[in-house]
Amino acid sequence: MKPIYLILLLISCCFTALSQEEDPTETVPDTVKAGAYIINIHDINFRDKEYTIRFWLWMLYDNPSFDFATQIDIPNAKDIETPVPLMDLVDGKTWQLMKMKCTMKQNWNVDDFPFDKQHLMVRVENSVYDNKTLVYELDKSGSTYDRELTIDGWNISNFEVNTSVNEYTTVFGDPNNDALHSEYASFNISMDIERDAWGLFAKIFIGMYIAFLISIISFALRPSELEPRFGLPVGGLFAAVGNKYIIDSLLPESTNFTLVDTLHTITFLGILATLLVSAISLKYFDNGQPDKSDKVNRIGS
Repeated sequence: MKPIYLILLLISCCFTALSQEEDPTETVPDTVKAGAYIINIHDINFRDKEYTIRFWLWMLYDNPSFDFATQIDIPNAKDIETPVPLMDLVDGKTWQLMKMKCTMKQNWNVDDFPFDKQHLMVRVENSVYDNKTLVYELDKSGSTYDRELTIDGWNISNFEVNTSVNEYTTVFGDPNNDALHSEYASFNISMDIERDAWGLFAKIFIGMYIAFLISIISFALRPSELEPRFGLPVGGLFAAVGNKYIIDSLLPESTNFTLVDTLHTITFLGILATLLVSAISLKYFDNGQPDKSDKVNRIGS
């Protein structure tokens, strides 16, 4: 091979290798090792769609520009109590520990109330640095919840920490960003809570079932006993309606037809049926057909 061709081949290989190298101007995001320890969950409020959570949150990182005590953002929180951080240097890294108290927004799923299961999640972001500058690494070994943590009436399961990237369809007016969206790394704390429901079920629905039983008692009376025959079911109906208003006052508004709605509707229809049977039985009795009246009464009961 002629020397000139060999030189050209070497130059071509060099350009190919250079083109495959990473752009040296491209920034590599700093890694923040994050973990959380749940202390308590309380003030669960279905009507106001919120709950309160207390937890320890820690970060380990190299970049001295990071200050999570002032830069922390929890997008799905209603209120964040300003934390007082504990800070230390460990092998040249900044270790920051904060005790957090947050009132969280929560869209409760009440379709199966009181046999409901809820998914809770706390999303932690840095409000200053996006995911081009900051990414999270999980401290799974230290992240858990207090084993003495109890939520009255609930069982905790599926606790985990994970990371994700939250995309916002805005750059928040940043003149140096020509993109149409921005992305921020998120450290997530999630768990499921499932209601220990049978005791609550008996407590809140006992009035409704007693109201229905009162209406059924009317079948023990003769059709000619007009006032108690119709008065008992009507009284039971008012009691069932009152029970529904009490339960609805505990729950958020929902456009779905829930288990509570289903059970009350069945009760209303049952009481309506007792009134209908009583009316038919009374009609036969007034027409001088006591046998048919008794037959309708037996079938209805």
